Amino acid sequence: MANPSQALSAPPPNEKRDGFGNVVDPVVSFARGRIIGSSVDEVRRLRHGQAVAAERVRRLGPQSIGVFTGNQRDFPIRPEDIATSCEEWVGPGLVAEELRRLAVEHLGGLPDDGCAVFNRTSAGIVATIAAHAGGRPVLSIVPLGGRSHASVVRGCGLARVEMIEVQGDGDWRARIAGCALVVVTTVTSSLERLDDEIARAAIEAAKAAGCVTFLDEAYGARVRPYLHGGAKALELGADLAITNCDKAGLSGPRSGVLAGRAPLVVAASAKGSEYGMEARAPIAAATFRSLAAFDPAHLRKEAESGGRLAEALARRLGGMVARSDLGPMIHEDDVLRELIRRSGLSQNDIAVVPAESGAALGMVLLEDHGILTVNTHGQPGARISVRLKPTLDALDRVGGIEATVEAFDRSVDKVAAMLGDETALRALIHGRQ
Repeated sequence: MANPSQALSAPPPNEKRDGFGNVVDPVVSFARGRIIGSSVDEVRRLRHGQAVAAERVRRLGPQSIGVFTGNQRDFPIRPEDIATSCEEWVGPGLVAEELRRLAVEHLGGLPDDGCAVFNRTSAGIVATIAAHAGGRPVLSIVPLGGRSHASVVRGCGLARVEMIEVQGDGDWRARIAGCALVVVTTVTSSLERLDDEIARAAIEAAKAAGCVTFLDEAYGARVRPYLHGGAKALELGADLAITNCDKAGLSGPRSGVLAGRAPLVVAASAKGSEYGMEARAPIAAATFRSLAAFDPAHLRKEAESGGRLAEALARRLGGMVARSDLGPMIHEDDVLRELIRRSGLSQNDIAVVPAESGAALGMVLLEDHGILTVNTHGQPGARISVRLKPTLDALDRVGGIEATVEAFDRSVDKVAAMLGDETALRALIHGRQ
């Protein structure tokens, strides 16, 4: 079989390619292939991953799955919440003020700041861009080596404005003029981190130019202050900040919490309501419970477990394993290179791109060992590097660190053995159609 990267002509200016010569989709920042060629295929992969997980739970029970996505996704409501704060008409008003206070405190805002809850962080980002782009380009500043979340790219597309992405060490000052909104990502989903001083300087420059400043703090709201001693989000001076309620020490639910200057929050909330992106009462109630129960010690425990796992995996696999704040990470190109090496095939003999090799590895990890990753359960546009970010009890559920490392190594071998069989890989990733 011919590799998708073969017989490619010279790329046009500014076209990016991965380490195998495959054209990178600029929206999601990875190459599409024949198995995962679109967001529709990503949803098929997600649905099959969910079916695989469900079948394992039916056979072996819920304790047979360990979540290594970094997203705990509990739903922490109490029995008494069902008829009160979860009730759709009166419930939101019962918790609104206490939820606002907790969210503003969590994100380091001022006493009169506002808060809105969205059904996911991506929804809040899209709504904020729609509300505040003003028909002008949006400047997105990201950490060195990182990229804007797909929701920033898609939000700009929906708002019909240009997105200008600049890394933190780039000349972002020269790009602020003409923008109405500047988005600063402090910590990416792959946990590249922007120095607080760069973030602060960018915010100051953007505000001086009259821009609305917006922090994507999905991870950063807790990773920076509690693992690196940084400032809370809004203490950096931004007008708005948003974080996930189901990652980096928060237990869930899946929701996005936006806080900041009240009029700007209201505008974003209104746009989210227009698009059907607002969090309904039960999600808002669970978000309130999650923020109230936040304990930095849980985040530090996750980080410590992830660090020990990264060290053990690096001992087995060598330099391809990078260590993030929350666990090991292997770049998607390195995953495919290792699969090719173990398969004994040449690059010309395979028909998959890195996104597909990572998805295949994720399916084997899940089905055979109960290790659930973003590679099977990520939403369309999620990063495709292989990341193991264990939530609190994940390692215990799959037998501990050494068992996880052994499972990973065996899973690589299993995928390598089928690397030249596109039909088998398609069935592994999407299920038998």
